[in-house]
Amino acid sequence: MVLEGNQEVMSAEELRLKEDRERSKYWKKWGPYTAERQWATVREDYSADGNAWADFTYDMAQKRTYRWGEDGIAGVCDTHGKMHIAFAFWNEKDDHLKERLFGLSNPQGVHGESIKEAHFHLDNTPTHSYMKYLYKLPQKAFPYEDIIKENARRNKTEREYNLLDTGIFNDGKYWDCFIETAKDGDNPDELLFRVTCYNRGPDYAKLHILPHVWFRNTWAWGRDDYKPNVTQIGPLQSEIDHRDIGKRYFQCSPSPNSCGGEDDIEPEFLFTDNDSNYVDLWGAKQNKTPFVKDAFHKRVIKGDKKAVNPHKTGTKSAAWYAFNAGRGVAPGDCAVVRFRISTKRNDGYLDEEEFDEIMDQRLADADDFYFKINPMPMADDLRNIQRQAFAGMMWCKQHYHFIWDQWANGDPAMPPPPPSRKAVRNSQWKHMHLDDILSMPDSWEYPFFAAWDSAFHCIPLAQIDPEFAKKQLDLFTREWYMHPNGQLPAYEWNFGDVNPPVHAWATFRTFKIERKMYGREDLDFLERVFQKLLLNFTWWCNRKDPEGKDVFEGGFLGLDNIGLFNRSDPLPTGGTLEQADATGWMAFYALSMLNIALELAKHRRIYEDIASKFFEHFILISDAMQYRKGSDAKSLWNDEDGFYYDAISFGGSWSHQMHVRSLVGLIPLYATLTLEPQVINRFPNFKKRMDWFIKNRHDVAERNMASMSRKGKDSRMLLALCNEDRLRCILKRMLDETEFLSDHGIRSLSKVHKDHPVSMDVNGQHYQVSYVPGDSDSGLFGGNSNWRGPVWIAVNFLLIESLLRFYMFYGNTFKVECPTGSGDYMHLGHVAEEIQHRLTHLMAADSQGKRAIHDGNEMLDHDPHWKDYLWFYEFFDGDSGRGLGASHQTGWTGLMAKMIHDTGVNCRLPQTPRTPTAAAAHYFDDTFARQRRQSMSRNTRPGGPARSLTRTRSIGARSDWSEKTGANGSANGDGDDDDTFSNGAPTPSRTWSIYKEDPDAGLPKPEDDPDDPINRYVSDQLARIKSNESHEYAEELSAQNDGADDEKA
Repeated sequence: MVLEGNQEVMSAEELRLKEDRERSKYWKKWGPYTAERQWATVREDYSADGNAWADFTYDMAQKRTYRWGEDGIAGVCDTHGKMHIAFAFWNEKDDHLKERLFGLSNPQGVHGESIKEAHFHLDNTPTHSYMKYLYKLPQKAFPYEDIIKENARRNKTEREYNLLDTGIFNDGKYWDCFIETAKDGDNPDELLFRVTCYNRGPDYAKLHILPHVWFRNTWAWGRDDYKPNVTQIGPLQSEIDHRDIGKRYFQCSPSPNSCGGEDDIEPEFLFTDNDSNYVDLWGAKQNKTPFVKDAFHKRVIKGDKKAVNPHKTGTKSAAWYAFNAGRGVAPGDCAVVRFRISTKRNDGYLDEEEFDEIMDQRLADADDFYFKINPMPMADDLRNIQRQAFAGMMWCKQHYHFIWDQWANGDPAMPPPPPSRKAVRNSQWKHMHLDDILSMPDSWEYPFFAAWDSAFHCIPLAQIDPEFAKKQLDLFTREWYMHPNGQLPAYEWNFGDVNPPVHAWATFRTFKIERKMYGREDLDFLERVFQKLLLNFTWWCNRKDPEGKDVFEGGFLGLDNIGLFNRSDPLPTGGTLEQADATGWMAFYALSMLNIALELAKHRRIYEDIASKFFEHFILISDAMQYRKGSDAKSLWNDEDGFYYDAISFGGSWSHQMHVRSLVGLIPLYATLTLEPQVINRFPNFKKRMDWFIKNRHDVAERNMASMSRKGKDSRMLLALCNEDRLRCILKRMLDETEFLSDHGIRSLSKVHKDHPVSMDVNGQHYQVSYVPGDSDSGLFGGNSNWRGPVWIAVNFLLIESLLRFYMFYGNTFKVECPTGSGDYMHLGHVAEEIQHRLTHLMAADSQGKRAIHDGNEMLDHDPHWKDYLWFYEFFDGDSGRGLGASHQTGWTGLMAKMIHDTGVNCRLPQTPRTPTAAAAHYFDDTFARQRRQSMSRNTRPGGPARSLTRTRSIGARSDWSEKTGANGSANGDGDDDDTFSNGAPTPSRTWSIYKEDPDAGLPKPEDDPDDPINRYVSDQLARIKSNESHEYAEELSAQNDGADDEKA
C-alpha cells in the first residue's frame, strides 16, 4: 500500500483483504492450512511416557488416522481443517505413494528431527488467491533406508546427511512439480489447481499424479457419528458433501497426452475411507471399515482393485492421472493436471483457456500486490528473496486443533489413555481449547506454535496482512490460550515453559507498521492486548522474581544450550541463577508496555498513570541489575570485562559470575527507549510523576537515564540499561570480528571461546561452553538448535532496532569503530544498517552467483532449476553463513523481508568491501544509492501439451524501474556498456553511488508517469534516504506526538 496524502493505491489483492476484513467476502476461508507433518506431534501422542516420536511414526501415517489434524504436500483446507486437498506422486520406483513429506524423527537425526526432501514455498498472497509450491520428486527410488542408516552412523560432530547429499539429483533425473492454486476473482469458494511436472532428466520417465480430496476423521471417536462423503457423479466429476461446508464439486480436466499418444489422459477416480488399518497396524482380525486409509497405495502400486470402494464413494478420494504410456514423458517435457473445487456442478469439460487466464490473472495480481508493498528500486535478487520470504510466511499458516480435556482423557470410542500420560506434560493447562489458523515456526520441523517465534512472525506479516498479524497476537492473550495466572503458553511440548517476553514489543510494532503502511490505527486491538499483557507482566514479576529484587530468573528463555548448565533445571551447584538476559528482557518488556501506555494515553488519559508505573518499573529493574546496595553486593555487570554475565546467587552477598560472553550479555541492549519531548509535555500527569521520581530518587534516576541535564538529538530523553560508557564497552566486543561480528551478522557466542572455553567441574561432572559455529555438538534441548556460535536473525533484528533507538538519541555525534580495529568509525545508524546488510548477505547472491547459505554447493548456486529457489533456515553458521536447522523457518527468518524492505535499496553485494565509496551509499549520508538492475530471464510460452501454463517465471523480477530510469535501463542513462562480464554472462545487480551536482537526475517525474502515486512515493523515500533524517525510525519505534485527539477520561 502506498499512501499519498489521502489517495490510496489499492491493488486487487488489497481489495480482497478489505472485503475479508469487512466480512463481505470470506477470502481466507480456504488456505494452505493443511500441515506438512502431523505425525509425531504431541497432539497425536497417546503413549504412556510421552514419546511422541515413537508413538506415531512416518510409516504409521500411511495407515493410521489422525485425531487432531491432517498433513499433505501443498495442502489446502478450510479454516477448521475439515476438508483437505493435497497431492500424491509416484515414480514407479518407490514402494509407496509420496503423499506426505519424509523426514527423520528427533532420535533418528544427527542433530534432531530433520526433513529429508527438496521442496520450496515460491509464492502466496495473504488471501491465498494465488499460491505456488515446488516439490522435486526423484525419478529413482527415494533413498529412505540410506538416509536413515547414514544419519544413524554419524555423530554429533558431523553434518546432517540430507537428501541432496545422497546425489540423487546430480544427474538431473527428477521431476520439478509446480503446484499452483488460484481463487476465482469474485468467488472465494471457487478453487483452481494446476500441477505442472517437468522431466528434468536426460531420459524418458513415467509419473503418476494423484490430487486428493478427503475429510478429517471426526466420526471415529464416539463424539459425533456424522460422516461426510465424496461420490463420483460423472466421468470427470465427484460431489463433495459436508454439513458444515455444503456441497462442492471435484471437477477434473483431461490432461494433454505428454507420452506421445493422441488421446488426452483422463483420470480414474479412487475412493476409500479415512479410517485406520487396524489389521496392518495392530494385528486385528478385521478393520472397522472395509476400506481404509492406505487403500490408494495398494491400488496404484500393487494393483489391488479390491482395496478401493467399487461404489465410488467414501471419505477420501483421489483422481489418478497416469503418465505411463509407452516410454513416458520425454526429457524437458511436462505432465499437466488441472482441476477445480467448485460450488457449481459442471457436467461438461472445464474451459482450459478460461482456467489458465484466471491463473495468470491471479499471478499478475500477486505481482502487483508485492511490488506495491515495496516499490523502491532494488536488485531483482533481493525482490526474489523478499517475495519467497513472504510466501513462506503464508505457507506456514496451519490449522491447529487441540482440546485439553479430550486429549488428556481420551475419546468414548477409543481405549482410555494410560493413567501416567496426564502427568507427562501440560497437566496445568486444562483450559486450552484451540481451533485456529496459526503461524507456525516451520512448516515441517515445528508444526506447532511457539509464543516468541509467533511474535517475530508478526513483523513481516504486518507488512502484508496486518489483520492476520493482530489476530495472532490477540489469540495468545485470550482466555482459551493464556493461563488463568497470566502466563502465555510456550509450545506444545511444554506449554508451561518460558519464552522471552516479546509479545508487547510485537504488539506495538504491528500497530505502528499498520498505521504507517496502511493508514489504519487499530486502538481497540492495542488496548485489548495491552490489558491482557498487564496480567502477564504481573505473572513475570510474581513467578520469575520471587524475592522482589527486580533481578529475574527465566529458565532457558528460548536460548536452549547457551549456558554452562541447562537453565531450565535446578543448578547442580545449588543456589539460584540470576540471568542477565531475563532481567534485560523484563526491562525491555517494561519499556514496551510504557510505549503502548503512552500511545493509549493520547486517547484515554487514565493510561498516563499506567505509563508512570512502567517508567518506574524500568528504572528499578535497571538499577537492580547494575547497582546493588551494600559494599559486598555484586551486579551482573563486570567492569573488568565490560560485559554482562549470568551469576549464581547463593544468598546474601555470595554470588559467582559465569564469564561466558554470549548473547546473554548483549540482550540488555534491547532495553532502550527514547522519549520524545512533545510526548512528555503532552501528558502533564506522566511528566509530573517522572519529575517527582527524578527529584526524590535522583541517585537511581541519574544512574539509569541519560543525564537529566543533557538531552539527546531533538531534545529526546533516553531510557536504557546501558549508559554511554557501558554501551561503548559492549559494542567494542559486539563489533569485533574475532568475537561477535561475523560476515553474516552477530554471533550468539563470542568466537573468543573457540580457544578459551569456559568450564566448571561440579560433583564429578564436567560442564563446558565453547564456540561451536555450526550444528550443536550435544543433545541438550533435543540437539536440533545451537546458541553457542551461530547467527540467529530474530535476536539480531532486536539488536538492530536497539542501535537505531540509541541513534535517535545520540545522533551523528556518537561513533564507534566498526568493525573494531578497522579504523572505520560510524554512527549507530550506520552500524545498524551494516548489520542488516551482513544478514542480507546470508541469502543474497554475490558477483559469482554464490549464496552463503548454500555453503559452496554448485547445484544450488548455479543450476538454473535450483539457483533462484531458497530455503529459509532456522539459524546460520557463525563462520561461513551456511544454513542450519529447520529449512522452512520463514517464521522468524522471514524477518529478512522486513530488512530488505528497509535497507534493500542500498544493500551492496556480498563480499563487497565497505570502502568510503560504498559507505556513501547508506541511508544517513548525503548521497544515495540506486540500482542497476538486470531482469531475471523469462522464457517464452511454449506450445504443445502444456499449453499456456508452462512458461518459466521469475518470481518478483520486475524491471519497471530500469525501464523508466534510462533509455537502456541504466540508472543514470549514461549508456555505459558494462552490462556483461567478459564471458558474456549478465552482470548481477549491484549498488553504486551517484556523485553529481544534481542527485535527482534520471529520476522519473511523477507528472509524466501513469503510476503517479507510486513514483511520488519512491521519490519522497529516496529524498529521505539522502537527507540524513532519523524521524523514520521514530515513527516505527516509539510513541509519537501525532496529533491524535484526546478522549477525556
